[in-house]
Amino acid sequence: MPAVNENLVWEVRAFVYRHFVETTRPPTVDAAAAHAGVSADDAADLYRELHQRHALFLEPGTVSVRMANPFSAIPTPFRVHARGKTYWANCAWDALGISAALRCDAVVEAECADCGSPMTLTVRDGEVGDHGEVVHFLVPFGRWYDDLVFT
Repeated sequence: MPAVNENLVWEVRAFVYRHFVETTRPPTVDAAAAHAGVSADDAADLYRELHQRHALFLEPGTVSVRMANPFSAIPTPFRVHARGKTYWANCAWDALGISAALRCDAVVEAECADCGSPMTLTVRDGEVGDHGEVVHFLVPFGRWYDDLVFT
């Protein structure tokens, strides 16, 4: 097996994140291949490598990006409105992470995991508006990758 080109691995990761920020969606393997100047098979291998390193999370059995934390490629109960776009976050923590990653104010629309009630959080100047909300993590951090979709 050939050695992994570390610069290319991290360039593709950066491309995935830039694409998410610009479009709210992850790039396809073909788009990553075109960006990196490699074949689609090589780009797929780079996606798999990033998945192995927990730098991306692929849909099981595919090379489609499901998560590039804090961004989600699929609709979730956590919508983040920032910079005139709506992003999906994987969880409450990631919803706040999108605002932090973009370094901008945001409005988070979410649903209470316990009762399903709608909630709205605002982030202004790096501070979360306080309305008494509580974030509870059912799974300890060290076990998140046991089942990342559930977590």
